[in-house]
Amino acid sequence: MRPSTFSIVGYDPVRQEWGVAVASKFLAAGAVVMHAQAGAGAVATQAHANVSYGPRGLELMGGGVPAQETVRQLTGADEERHLRQLGVVDACGRSATFTGEGCIPWAGGIAGEGFACQGNILAGEQVVRAMADAFVTASGPLARRLHAALLAGDRAGGDRRGRQSAGILVVRAGGGYGGLSDRYMDLRVDDHPDPVVELGRLIDLHDLYFLPPAPEDILPLDEALITEIQHALARLRYWDGPVDGRWTPELEAALSTYEGVENLEERHRRGPEIDRKVLAHLRRHAQQARERQGVAPGGTDAGGPGGPGCGPTWRT
Repeated sequence: MRPSTFSIVGYDPVRQEWGVAVASKFLAAGAVVMHAQAGAGAVATQAHANVSYGPRGLELMGGGVPAQETVRQLTGADEERHLRQLGVVDACGRSATFTGEGCIPWAGGIAGEGFACQGNILAGEQVVRAMADAFVTASGPLARRLHAALLAGDRAGGDRRGRQSAGILVVRAGGGYGGLSDRYMDLRVDDHPDPVVELGRLIDLHDLYFLPPAPEDILPLDEALITEIQHALARLRYWDGPVDGRWTPELEAALSTYEGVENLEERHRRGPEIDRKVLAHLRRHAQQARERQGVAPGGTDAGGPGGPGCGPTWRT
């Protein structure tokens, strides 16, 4: 089987990030195609993929070998290079793409400043052209630009066999969990009817769970919002105190407990303020609980079942 796909490798010189994104009519294509290392570069290996291109390419580029020479060395030593497809971006953002003459058409790629996109068994050349245009014109972090390129390629026809999987890998020094690795983002949709769109949803969740709030997302809490938060936390069994619109250390602790259970600790705010996205999450969560418990949308109640004194319900 061949991970016949469309992919893009990219570099962000400001944030010093390198990344790969891929989509394919192939189960878990990201597990085969995506390779990246902070300070070295990124590699996409596909078609009749030689998976050794990933670690070997990163080793070469990590040692200072430029992108084009890395591709030359990898493919030059490979007797089946006519079946391979490869895209690389090096530590300095130089890029290269390679398509063997045995790849199933349409197959080809485009390399530009800070990116290379390539694909095989595509609907046509317009797929990689749409990807390149989207990456160049998109704004925001590298992950968003890579996803914009995937989405553009998908909308331009993508893999002509259909859709199945997508993935994204973005690295930067100290960017991983706890600052102990370079894996800033490593997300995959391994089997889904609309994987590129689903990957976008996962990127949104990544930002929700792992990024601190932007300044414009911090809301001061007035009496009405505090009362709403008290009602919501009571409905979810995190609050058994008064619903009186007063901000207290006890209420802040209850909200912090809720945020911890929901993996929203990065968005916790001290004092009478809240992150807009935490508030939206709390509202949605409380409404779901109300509907399960038989309270009509817009109805009122005094709190969660069991009444005051019920502690938080821990969920998996």
